Amino acid sequence: MEYRKNDIVTLKIEDCGIDGEGIGKADGFTVFVKDAVIGDTVRAKIMKAKKNYGYGRLEEIITPSPDRVEPKCQFARQCGGCQLQALSYEKQLEFKTSKVRGHLERIGGFTDIPMEKILGMDQPFHYRNKAQFPVGINEKGEPTVGVFAQRTHTIIPIKECLIQTQISQRIANRIVEFIKENNFTVYNEQTQEGLFRHVVIKVGIKTNQVMCILVLNEKDEIKEKYNSSNSKSESEKLENLVEMLKQEFPEIKTIVKNINNKNTNVILGNKNINLYGEGYIEDILGEYKFKISPMSFYQVNPVQAEILYNTAIEAAQLSQEDTLFDLYCGIGTIGIFASKKVKQVYGIEIVEQAIEDAKENAKINNVQNAEFICGDVEFAFDELINKKKITPTAIIVDPPRKGLDDKTIQNILKLKTKKLVYVSCNPATMVRDIAKMEDEYEVQRIQPVDMFPFSKHVESVAVLNLK
Repeated sequence: MEYRKNDIVTLKIEDCGIDGEGIGKADGFTVFVKDAVIGDTVRAKIMKAKKNYGYGRLEEIITPSPDRVEPKCQFARQCGGCQLQALSYEKQLEFKTSKVRGHLERIGGFTDIPMEKILGMDQPFHYRNKAQFPVGINEKGEPTVGVFAQRTHTIIPIKECLIQTQISQRIANRIVEFIKENNFTVYNEQTQEGLFRHVVIKVGIKTNQVMCILVLNEKDEIKEKYNSSNSKSESEKLENLVEMLKQEFPEIKTIVKNINNKNTNVILGNKNINLYGEGYIEDILGEYKFKISPMSFYQVNPVQAEILYNTAIEAAQLSQEDTLFDLYCGIGTIGIFASKKVKQVYGIEIVEQAIEDAKENAKINNVQNAEFICGDVEFAFDELINKKKITPTAIIVDPPRKGLDDKTIQNILKLKTKKLVYVSCNPATMVRDIAKMEDEYEVQRIQPVDMFPFSKHVESVAVLNLK
């Protein structure tokens, strides 16, 4: 039977897509339904129809799945940040395991790689140590702060998010109150005018230190502009905001003004000005202390990050004779974790601020056998092995979602390093890259780690052995 847009279908949800959507069939026609879970019987409206499949909107749950739970957040469907909130946590972990296995089979043709049981969280709430809140204007014309509704720039004014830290939400809500009270202007995407764009909060989970980043559309020509002859300038009001935050939130150790006056979806601009404190906070992972600055990458779930790093390092089976290359090293977390197990660590990262932090982190922790290099891995890795003639005996890679570039893969294949561990936030690109190396390496095992409970994302550690 042929189905068209706006048709209503009744479906038994029998599978789950890679984004967490339910999959059912009507007369052989496959329908993907967001917010439906395996075991549901639902009524859905076809929103987009192709020849053999379509995308439906959940209209009614006729019979709920035994694995369905009531989302704790009332905005779960609107926000879209927690795609799996309607699924029990146990089933979320099963979904993520099958997602990794599915990529191994479909993309890489791997059917017999051992999969370890996924490492989940005991308490999968309020785990994110970094919150990014857009500031905008609501339908009443008032400043508001919250999260963007899925696939839009409409702000949902969430007072409590179940995955963000509670202190970050209290700070963001207090800032928007201050914005209202003091008539701060709010950024308008259409006109590109207005001062406040985002509030970004970083929290040291173990140290309880808080960084508050005020992302402002502050152009030199309007910096000192007065709204009227009797009102305070923006800079004076900003000083008052800083004083208020210091008084009401003693956890805040630093407040940073970030300048972003470009017409872009990128949240942070390139310029940071310290308004209070040292411009960074510290957190503790394992036995090490790490410095976190506004621009540096630090895993957003430090509880699971510690598990992830230890898993990767143990999988590498490092020894005191090893020279370890930590590719995409960020602020040096994996390299520093591994430093006492090896002779020498070389970390490479393209973000200059992250490398500065990595060097500082090595100094803070008295790690003397780690060198951190700023550069694109594609070129800096090549230079280390081909020009400086430094040969690694172990490699740990932790690339961004796009995975490894071909030049880096070719260099790994040429080196034939015996110990190779691939840490991935995107199983699809991980499997693609592993498949490119299968002539030289075989995958010993895959260890999934749940870094992002309630979301579709899953982290994996792949242990590769030289054939």
